[in-house]
Amino acid sequence: MILTQGKLMDYLRDTLNLNQADSDSELFSSGLLDSVSMVNLLAFIEQSTGMAIRAEDVTLENFDTPSRILRFAEAST
Repeated sequence: MILTQGKLMDYLRDTLNLNQADSDSELFSSGLLDSVSMVNLLAFIEQSTGMAIRAEDVTLENFDTPSRILRFAEAST
């Protein structure tokens, strides 16, 4: 399965209420997402892609912005 930018942005806006988020918004380091929201986002990514995200992969480098999330998902599938 493929995670698209549109699907990810829709999730961020509609489910996590990040209406002003764009592809370069810092989600976690800026405080836009708390730890519970981050766990929900990780579950959404796993469900959308069919991949299992390992704890050691959950870094700001991989998950702090939507564009980093998409790059990680593409590289991992």
